[in-house]
Amino acid sequence: MMNAQEILAKLPYSKPFLFVDELLQIDENGSTGTYTFDKDLDFYKGHFKDAPVTPGVILTETMAQIGLVCLGIYLSQNTNSELKAHVMLTSTAMDFMKPVFPGEKVTVTAEKVYFRFKKLNCNVVMKNEAGEVVCKGNISGMVTTKMND
Repeated sequence: MMNAQEILAKLPYSKPFLFVDELLQIDENGSTGTYTFDKDLDFYKGHFKDAPVTPGVILTETMAQIGLVCLGIYLSQNTNSELKAHVMLTSTAMDFMKPVFPGEKVTVTAEKVYFRFKKLNCNVVMKNEAGEVVCKGNISGMVTTKMND
């Protein structure tokens, strides 16, 4: 079985678009990971002027990277370990409850709903360091070996 470091090494992202610091847990039912939003990230310069918050699309991307891509790589390892798996986001439904500010660390937990016919569907929750839910929802993606598959 692939461990957390091997999964992180297979992520198709790099800074400044890598939103996974640590993968705490992963198995066939879900994943949990963390990310700290560096206060110097470029999008904070204009969202919002003089009172920056993390954009919802970035929070969604963070949940997708930890809860969908990492889990998709883990689940697809048994199908053909020689091929590189890509996980392409296909749909999201998110609710945002609290802002995430520059410098905050979040924890994302994903629970697999289903993985069949190359489609992965997960319920995801993001919490701040105080344990408060900042956003949650459902996210889906296709696991493929080609970017245009």
